[in-house]
Amino acid sequence: MQQRIGTFAVSTLALGASLVLAATPGAAQQVAPFDVVEASIADIHAAMGAGRLTCHALVEAYLARIRAYDKKGPAINAIVLENPGVLAEADALDRRAGGMTGLLHCVPMIVKDNFDTEGLQTTAGSLSLQAFVPDRDAFQVRKIKEAGALVLAKSNMAEFAFSPYETVSSILPGYTKNPYALDRVTAGSSGGTAAAVASSFGAAGLGTDTGNSIRGPSSHQALVGIRSTMGLTSRAGIVPLSLAADIAGPIARTVADAVAVFQVVAGEDPDDPVTAAGRGRVHPDYSSFLRADGLRGARVGILHQAWERPTTDDEVRQVFRVAVDDLRRAGATVLDSVPLPTFDSLLRSSRGCSRFRHDLEAYLASHGNKPPVKTVAAILQSRRFHPSIEKRLETAQAVDSAPEVQSGCVARERFAEALRALVLGAMDTLRLDALIYPTWSNPPRLIGDLNTPHGDNNQLFSPATGFPAVTVPMGWLREGTLPAGLQFLGRPWSEPVLFRLAYAYEQATKHRRPPSSTPAL
Repeated sequence: MQQRIGTFAVSTLALGASLVLAATPGAAQQVAPFDVVEASIADIHAAMGAGRLTCHALVEAYLARIRAYDKKGPAINAIVLENPGVLAEADALDRRAGGMTGLLHCVPMIVKDNFDTEGLQTTAGSLSLQAFVPDRDAFQVRKIKEAGALVLAKSNMAEFAFSPYETVSSILPGYTKNPYALDRVTAGSSGGTAAAVASSFGAAGLGTDTGNSIRGPSSHQALVGIRSTMGLTSRAGIVPLSLAADIAGPIARTVADAVAVFQVVAGEDPDDPVTAAGRGRVHPDYSSFLRADGLRGARVGILHQAWERPTTDDEVRQVFRVAVDDLRRAGATVLDSVPLPTFDSLLRSSRGCSRFRHDLEAYLASHGNKPPVKTVAAILQSRRFHPSIEKRLETAQAVDSAPEVQSGCVARERFAEALRALVLGAMDTLRLDALIYPTWSNPPRLIGDLNTPHGDNNQLFSPATGFPAVTVPMGWLREGTLPAGLQFLGRPWSEPVLFRLAYAYEQATKHRRPPSSTPAL
């Protein structure tokens, strides 16, 4: 028997692999505690449906892991604060009659610290916003709560989302560590969410991605990250970096879990006008595209201009070659090259667009007197920020014109239009379902190293075009210790296609594994 929640099916009979039954002769069957390490949303709901797990016990299990491993033991340093009311919220779900509240019933989630969260401090990683407590939720936070999810904790981030390379802020001392190698970075800026989800501090998480920050941390920590088509998801209630490119969405351990969260958070929002373009575009059941044979008959092409450079790591090349072989074995046609003949000259025409001051100050003004600072100038005057971002703040403060009259922003939009046409033209000519490339061309750097090649391949194609991209674990580097990610880039509104391809690749390869630094308690 299956219980339908919206258009998704949740099995109430099958037990997750982490539930182990031990028969005791002459006595009632005993049930081992539910192991949250790598537990999927389906595992959680199966255990609850079978009466073997309460929401309270689930939340306690995740909190125990945070308290054992985040500031102690390996000291991952991913969590800024825990939700002090989360156990009471779990109890309310346990007392509720009538079954599950929604697709994310009692799914404890890690939320990046730039999402407005009612009753919880929201700082974007900056001491300058310490004690700012919004009185309403960001659109995506509200949507996950309506679907039954619990905000378990707020996660660390690169301050104001400036850095794609490391997760360090002034709100939390020290770096967030990569749980696969504690001397390595998590990438940025959603590194706290990714490190927490990889360490099973929560079931899934929310991050933001302006140029890299969902896909990069997901790649560095063997996770799945979704950057949607611009307009399919709302940014309302999120501290902005640049509304020309900001996107918010899920970070999870599996494609199925990421898609379940995406189903909930996608949709039109009057508070974010860009989502009007997505009206009628949200599919009622993205899970229907999660087919193990989803690569059969697919056509994908390698986008060399996204990742090939003299500093590309040889092990990344080798792991990517294996991934291409795996795609072909699963039934896909993989074109070895997708030419973009005018790309280099087009790239030379691109110019910078500085929106941070304009967008941040509009966000702060929307919250009335609640934020302790209202302007970039006030942030600089406060001195309550990490020294590494001072130059970025000063540069932003020097831009006092609106984006629509900045020549760089006007040129950026012309560049984006031309790049969209170039990419779509190549995909149409070659009849491609998606473009593929390594999410990063180099392994995670050592913490504190900003000199060796970074390998970030995320800043250009998806953000500039507004097209969707999904990263999925691709394999392992450095004798199997450091994760690498494979990225699928698609046409606008092609999320169903990308989910199908990513899921089929994931199921064919099963590269995901938990970090040894945060074992079961």
